[in-house]
Amino acid sequence: MSLYFFRISTGRYSGAADHPYEFRDHDAAWKEMTEVCANLLGSISRNLKPNAKWCMELLDENKQPVFRISLLGETVR
Repeated sequence: MSLYFFRISTGRYSGAADHPYEFRDHDAAWKEMTEVCANLLGSISRNLKPNAKWCMELLDENKQPVFRISLLGETVR
């Protein structure tokens, strides 16, 4: 089992978690991260501004990024 931390780059919940989460491997950590993002995505996308980026990372026990999921709002014209 390995320890992981969630970090969010923008918004009301931005910052890195102080409390580690324990997952048996990277696959289990990825599955949990995608479930957490799915639960947050509705409110995040409703509040995302044009040309803004929201990002969630899963950090290892040394607080180095393992996975990253980003949502980008872009103005194209």
